[in-house]
Amino acid sequence: MAMPVVDTEYLKEIDKARRDLRALISSRNCAPIMLRLAWHDAGTYDAKTKTGGPNGSIRNEEEYSHGSNNGLKKAIDWCEEVKAKHPKITYADLYQLAGVVAVEVTGGPTIDFVPGRKDSKISPKEGRLPDAKQGAAHLRDIFYRMGLTDKDIVALSGGHTLGRAHPERSGFDGPWTREPLKFDNSYFVHLTIIADTRELLKGESEGLLLLPTDKALVEDPAFRPYVELYAKDEEAFFRDYAASHKKLSELGFTPGGSKTGPKDSTVLAQSAVGVAVAAAVVILSYIYEVRKRAK
Repeated sequence: MAMPVVDTEYLKEIDKARRDLRALISSRNCAPIMLRLAWHDAGTYDAKTKTGGPNGSIRNEEEYSHGSNNGLKKAIDWCEEVKAKHPKITYADLYQLAGVVAVEVTGGPTIDFVPGRKDSKISPKEGRLPDAKQGAAHLRDIFYRMGLTDKDIVALSGGHTLGRAHPERSGFDGPWTREPLKFDNSYFVHLTIIADTRELLKGESEGLLLLPTDKALVEDPAFRPYVELYAKDEEAFFRDYAASHKKLSELGFTPGGSKTGPKDSTVLAQSAVGVAVAAAVVILSYIYEVRKRAK
């Protein structure tokens, strides 16, 4: 499909869609599933083959029928309501914008959003998203394939601060935090409290979810320092999460379709040339006058 032209009109539609998404997510309390939709559309990226990624392909029945995407058809349909109002916007941009708005309206950090993603109807084969039943090695296999780092793994796992697991979708049940509609660092606080074996059962008995992939974050020596940092410093978590979320939302996407005007460097160069030309005219005029008077 063609790359969208990100001109002034496109940017206006993005702003309108952002407002519509904010209203939709707030009224339906659907931030968790919107964040999951954005994540699952982007998280299929393979840096080596440059396939998958945030290209809107999750709207295909072939892809949303994957086991890891159980329940996401609902979010796709809700996004379709916004798409109907703003048909110019690509699905790829819409789904990633929905994820950004979901974080922001629940109290999370502001995430820089750059539009211009190209839609695709080619879906990757199933198996590119994380399996919650596995551990640290699996997480690295999945995230490194995307081109992400250990810090990204831990920061993005903090998205579990929103929502809960549903048995009909994942086989797991329950929320990760006490306030599953509030984006904060409580996921990491929870992890550090139950970090040792004795506290593990206590944590689970209190009704908060802890998946094998969650446990891996406190058991792995490279992941653990980030968990402890984010548990103590919510600002650090917000800063790193915003950066990692932006990376995730732009996997395989190189911004460059903008038609909003010349780059700043071009403007500066043009201004410099203009000043030089004006100065030359003044100097030549002065020389001409001097010579004229000398005659």
